[in-house]
Amino acid sequence: MKSVIFAGVGGQGVILAGKILMQVAMNAGYDVKESEVHGMAQRGGSVDCHVCFGEKVYSPLIEKGKADYVIALELLEAMRKLEYLSTNGTLIVNNFKVNPAPVEAGLAKYPDDIESWLCSNVGECHVVDTAKVLKEAGSNKAVNIVMVGILSNFLEFDQKAWEEAIRQSVKEKFLDMNIKAFHLGREIPLS
Repeated sequence: MKSVIFAGVGGQGVILAGKILMQVAMNAGYDVKESEVHGMAQRGGSVDCHVCFGEKVYSPLIEKGKADYVIALELLEAMRKLEYLSTNGTLIVNNFKVNPAPVEAGLAKYPDDIESWLCSNVGECHVVDTAKVLKEAGSNKAVNIVMVGILSNFLEFDQKAWEEAIRQSVKEKFLDMNIKAFHLGREIPLS
């Protein structure tokens, strides 16, 4: 069984990223379970999506310390979900920052140096800068699909299977942009 957590904030498309992974795994014949937590999503709050797939999956929830992959669309969300990553798991983090409500209100400060702390303390950690590829894709809203593209390099499904899952999950008018974002994500060099 493989387990993946997508984490971000409201508006980043975390749930859609999870749905695409679910679709590609279901199309491949796996048993798939998914769980989502929206929190205060409409106000920029934390959102996460757990996806498990394999021959037989009994629960959609991933226990702490058991996730094979944590895909964080925002730096602070990587810290929030880090306890779910297994000791030999892979963390993939977008280096983007979204100020949570207490920071916006001046009641707290966004933590300094999350990126270097993660790289020093997580065995397999890849921090990526998606800004350039999002500009090339034509929308900052495609960050979720760029991150799916990066993840696709780690999983067994071929490129065409991912493209089909995106076609099944994304509205027609956004399809070309999302396919482009997926390919751009696949091509991001990892450290």
